[in-house]
Amino acid sequence: MITASMILQLLIVLGALWVGSRYGSLALGAISGIGLAILVFAFGLKPGNPPTDVIYIIIAAVTCAGIMQASGGMDWLIQIAERLLRKHPDRITFLAPLCTFFLTVLVGTGHVVYTLMPIICDIALKKGIRPERPCGVASIASQVGITCSPIAAAVVAFVAISNANGFDITIPKVLMVSIPACLCGLFAASAASYRRGLDLDKDPQFQKRIKDPEQYKYIYGSTATTLDQQIPQSAKNAVYIFLGALAIIVFFAIFQNALPSYDTLRAVKDADALYVDQNLTMTADQLVKARVHVTGMTEWFSKPLAMNIVIQIVMIAAAALMIIFCKAKPKKAVAGPVWQSGMVAVVAIYGIAWMADTYFSNYMPQIQSLLEDIVKAYPWSIALVFFFVSVLINSQGAVVVAMLPLAYQLGIPGAVLLGVLPSVYGYFFIPNYPSDIATVNFDRSGTTVIGKYLLNHSFMMPGLICVIVSTLVSYIIASILY
Repeated sequence: MITASMILQLLIVLGALWVGSRYGSLALGAISGIGLAILVFAFGLKPGNPPTDVIYIIIAAVTCAGIMQASGGMDWLIQIAERLLRKHPDRITFLAPLCTFFLTVLVGTGHVVYTLMPIICDIALKKGIRPERPCGVASIASQVGITCSPIAAAVVAFVAISNANGFDITIPKVLMVSIPACLCGLFAASAASYRRGLDLDKDPQFQKRIKDPEQYKYIYGSTATTLDQQIPQSAKNAVYIFLGALAIIVFFAIFQNALPSYDTLRAVKDADALYVDQNLTMTADQLVKARVHVTGMTEWFSKPLAMNIVIQIVMIAAAALMIIFCKAKPKKAVAGPVWQSGMVAVVAIYGIAWMADTYFSNYMPQIQSLLEDIVKAYPWSIALVFFFVSVLINSQGAVVVAMLPLAYQLGIPGAVLLGVLPSVYGYFFIPNYPSDIATVNFDRSGTTVIGKYLLNHSFMMPGLICVIVSTLVSYIIASILY
């Protein structure tokens, strides 16, 4: 039964998320801590569990990617992408999103695209293409790639939580679904953006701007490029080490039998299971007595090394190799955008997921009774919940950590949840995310805009098309495979 107290506490959770999103950055996780404190100290709710495993993985992955950036390896990747774009400038509306997508897939964060965005805009301008077309969808693609990265928090958390809830899935199996689905979504969004808006030579507002000599010089006067940079071999070696680390992680995810196993003690909590395992038959009275005797018993079993540990070990080791052999400076890594954005994600996931788990774990029976009829009839409807929560909290990893356990407890099959995984990206809806704001600022032509009415911005159309198509295709693939 839903009570007034339950509704009030939900409003506190949503209020903390809303206020945190207004401040952005570290505030999202910190203000969630205020919500958590109110739930625990004012209402007496039992604290949930902070997502420590996911946080450790993010720290390891972001440290490795940040060290690679400090070594100059990211500059080399950006340079490779720029060569491709300048070789085919007429196809930039399709190629730019692919470049930002795969950069995110490799590094695990969408914040690596800030160097590439001015280049995308510059190429479009010099070719006479409306920059809004490639820039809008490229910004979307940089975030869509998160659910396709083997080291992204959203993917790792999905695998860990799914395995804990009985859905046997690995990182490569997730990528087999998410990568083709998201590429289909990006292609649809790029196709819809190909003729979007007026061409620059027919846009009266743009033509009026370039009549001003100062504006013309500002728009066309400089060329953003990385092609004049000399990339040292040490930077290239850092990329090779990083790619090798990713290959090792994917290898062990596919061939988990190759991982070492360890004998571990576990408590025997269920006397029925214990005696069934031993092929013993007992009467009901004997079973009751047996439960008394097995209280506190343990048994040995062989447990393979968990993938979350594998990722942490490989990423940290790879970072160390870059520091030793690739001239990467740790202080430079800490000052870089990749490491800083990753640490912001850690705080956000820490506060948001802990607050959400505290609320949902205390009211699971009521939530199940309220939603079970809906999710049984329409299990795909959980995608709408994921999308709405993402609009609020600006983090795909936090959405997975906070909402996936609830989805499993509601009885939604793992295959369905895998199918709707792309729906955890919804924070383009309100254009306050750093990559979207930066893209608007990078577009010197002024065609990429926030919009007078906030929601009529340059990212809405490609974002909706990409997420809807990606989710539909993902749902179909997951249904076929599982």
